[in-house]
Amino acid sequence: MIEIKTKLRKWGNSFGIVVPLKKINNEEIKEGDEVTLLMRKSKNDNTFKETFGILKDWKKSTDKIMREIDEELWLED
Repeated sequence: MIEIKTKLRKWGNSFGIVVPLKKINNEEIKEGDEVTLLMRKSKNDNTFKETFGILKDWKKSTDKIMREIDEELWLED
């Protein structure tokens, strides 16, 4: 899995991203391969805190924590 921070760019009637070649080579991905992207807008540079910050209350069940993570990552505007 590759994690990069990049800017969305307008290309004609579409948008695109640039993925550094070094990241691609490390994963043995080549031109023509099908890939899946998970995109979200960055709010700040503290991605770790952004992702795991809701885990402050360790008394929550694992199921509840996972639901909160899903809501935070997948349902953001």
